[in-house]
Amino acid sequence: MRPSLTPLCLALLSALPAATHAGTPLFLTVDGTQVATPFTDGKLVHSLSKGSYRIQIADAGHSCGSTYGPNQSGPLPFGTAQTMSDCAKDQSFTLRVMLPGEYEFTFDQAHATLKVLRATKKTVVKRAPPEVPCSKWDGGPVTASLEGVWPDGTRLRDAYSGQEAVVQGGKITLTPAASSEGILLLEPVTQAKPAPFSWDQASVYFLLTDRFHNGDPSNDHSFGRQKDGKDEVATWHGGDFKGLTEKLDYIKNLGMNAIWITPMVEQVHGFIGGGEQGSFPFYAYHGYWALDFTKIDPNYGDEESLRTLVDEAHKRGLRIILDVVMNHAGYATLGDLQDLDLASLTAQRGKLPARWNSWTPSGGLNWHGYNQFINYQSNDWSRWWGADWVRADLPGYPKPGNDDVQGSVAGLPDFLTESTKAVDLPEFLKHKADTRARTIPNASVSDYLIAWHTDWVRRFGIDGFRGDTVKHLEPAVWARLKQAGSEALREWKAANPDKKIDDLPFYMVGEVWDHGVSKDLWYDNGFDSVINFDYQREGALTHAQCMSQAEETYASYARRINGDASFNVLSYISSHDTKLFFGDYQDVGLQKRVANSFLLLPGGVQVYYGDESGRGLAKDGGVFDQALRADMNWSELGQGEKAGLLRHWQKLGQFRAAHPAIAAGSHRKLSGAPYTFVREQGEDKVVVVFAGRS
Repeated sequence: MRPSLTPLCLALLSALPAATHAGTPLFLTVDGTQVATPFTDGKLVHSLSKGSYRIQIADAGHSCGSTYGPNQSGPLPFGTAQTMSDCAKDQSFTLRVMLPGEYEFTFDQAHATLKVLRATKKTVVKRAPPEVPCSKWDGGPVTASLEGVWPDGTRLRDAYSGQEAVVQGGKITLTPAASSEGILLLEPVTQAKPAPFSWDQASVYFLLTDRFHNGDPSNDHSFGRQKDGKDEVATWHGGDFKGLTEKLDYIKNLGMNAIWITPMVEQVHGFIGGGEQGSFPFYAYHGYWALDFTKIDPNYGDEESLRTLVDEAHKRGLRIILDVVMNHAGYATLGDLQDLDLASLTAQRGKLPARWNSWTPSGGLNWHGYNQFINYQSNDWSRWWGADWVRADLPGYPKPGNDDVQGSVAGLPDFLTESTKAVDLPEFLKHKADTRARTIPNASVSDYLIAWHTDWVRRFGIDGFRGDTVKHLEPAVWARLKQAGSEALREWKAANPDKKIDDLPFYMVGEVWDHGVSKDLWYDNGFDSVINFDYQREGALTHAQCMSQAEETYASYARRINGDASFNVLSYISSHDTKLFFGDYQDVGLQKRVANSFLLLPGGVQVYYGDESGRGLAKDGGVFDQALRADMNWSELGQGEKAGLLRHWQKLGQFRAAHPAIAAGSHRKLSGAPYTFVREQGEDKVVVVFAGRS
């Protein structure tokens, strides 16, 4: 996770107008593409990702007199009405957006002025993706060449529609299902026995436990955690292990073989202020602000519900990957100072309610106002984590540095993982009645963290770790974590032969921010795979619009990843830190097409909860990544286009699950029209045909 507590700075904003010239509708044009919805009464709300855009306002024909922009290329000031030319021709304003979100464009046609502000109301505005050249499919039969793949007489099945046909003259003719977005998924009717699972073919379902499914409402308010009664941007929503266990069959039916859950350890009990304006209470619902690494946060459940989750997942062939944070602990909150008997670190206690988590801002304060009740200058901060454990801007603590390893991520207390000094338990853990933490003789900070995390593996059979903020930690520490995790899983499998799925070793995948498809030092320091940030940025949208555009990526990934047994990446189209693929265009057809191109990608893939169901954006309170963490949209899946979208993803995911060649095999293009390729690994062989856009 890349923590973001305050919004990114918003630099030069530009924008466009809106009314009409002589009744002609005016549209916002972004990078040459017309937004589908025209201006209404001089206003338009439009969603923009971080980046720079070329902006005009114009009628559909870009007529002189109705095409507004600058007299020469330039930026527009944010929040100020800017005079515009009504015959801008090829001139566009530059709009630089640093904070993704929705923006309100206000155009006064009478005075030809435009003003842009961040929108205060959440409005869903569909925008069309840029056009990508693609062959067209008329909906009829498609003949594909299979020369050199299967001999004549071989009976093949389209796994999507269930149709069968026989190879004749080195070709096959079938009609793609109308709902398939123009693809055939060809496999032999008589298939060889599938190869055993390998992490090389990982299909990982990633979810925020708190936002997925609430199976036990009785644990929703642990430690006196409160709802805010408004947008609930960053309060706890109730998802837990019992809820996830209830949905294991759903995840299995998507063709997934692993589940990545966000950190489950006990989080800070209270809140901080969310956003620059402190507009909402921000709790640690996401799991990345740990307080006690030896306890499960009760909002997620207890040890019994975790054991049930892991055991039931294993019965279904699903592996559990636990997100682990070795870099930092959570903030000090009012709830923690009260619960840990650290009242000496507070101020103005007489103004606090009996339950400090019940404090709400008043008298002109916002949610940042909680800070006035914490005495950051107290000499008693040694009673918290202590100077031997973390860097922090507190009295007596070592100060954070300026590099990745010794710097502080989002102001969080940074563990001294590079230190070899033997340390005792932090003072607050010594006195925390329910902790499992015990003093480890001659142990350093990293020794404790490794022991605490791998204890979950040894006791519950966790199959792997996803390392958070990897580049902010020494590589050697990750290598030690992998070694300890491997030993812990071997011990659990030896003690639980009836519960294990297989004898595969412990798995680790790392979040190295902005990493692409390249092999580097992390693979020599414990990681089997690294999250691939490149695919979402560079391939996902284009490939979704036209699958044949993916050929270069398919060939490159298969060669680079599958040509090296010790190299893999985990590619994604959506995440909790970057963006939702569905969020940009709110287009169900596009979301179906991205399943076709994405789930046929070589290497590992990570499906973010709701990719398969068109889960939309949430209100973000001015902190963009909060929009990416809406509750799972279960209520939309019973019928209609979202139900059809889910069925489509299930078919693609199950095809991927049935054929290890898709993720781990060789790739060879057979034809450009229709676009056809073959994937092979051992005895497993499949052909995919893309007829074109309908």
